[in-house]
Amino acid sequence: MAPLELLGERLRTLRTRRGSSLAEMQARTGISVSTLSRLESGQRKPSLELVLPLAAAYGVSLDELLTLPTAADPRITPRLRERNGQLVQALSRTASAVQVQRTRIPGSATPPERTPVSHPGFDWIYVLSGTLVLLLGGTEWRLGPGQAAEFDTATPHWFGPADHRPVDYLSLFTHAGERAHDHR
Repeated sequence: MAPLELLGERLRTLRTRRGSSLAEMQARTGISVSTLSRLESGQRKPSLELVLPLAAAYGVSLDELLTLPTAADPRITPRLRERNGQLVQALSRTASAVQVQRTRIPGSATPPERTPVSHPGFDWIYVLSGTLVLLLGGTEWRLGPGQAAEFDTATPHWFGPADHRPVDYLSLFTHAGERAHDHR
């Protein structure tokens, strides 16, 4: 099948993996629910004016959105970016149901402000190096290399370095928690 013939299926897969409704995608893209539904079902031909905002909303390039799926190469090229003074490396594809990130919080002479947040979802963290402080509810936990924690993110929480040294950790979360993950 040609790439455009598979676009509707790809769009539906991206949306459902992220746990988004058509109404949520309308709010993010300005494209009506009926148009989104017709695109996903293949009843509407895509145009650049429709595909560009959808690619941006899903965080994928046009190439990724339109390329035929292949089973040839399962490897992922990690994307590295700086976010709130931290280095974040995405270790999963944008369209994956579970997002995996490696985060490095650099050392600092000034301790970060500990402001707990809460949001829907669950978080799982695994410390690679350094010591990570996890504030969960009213309890402070310290995790060293090789230790992991899993918790309901509806509980007020914060995590960061225990001291002036850097800390590296892995985290896993779903797309529902991805939007809230910029809280640190």
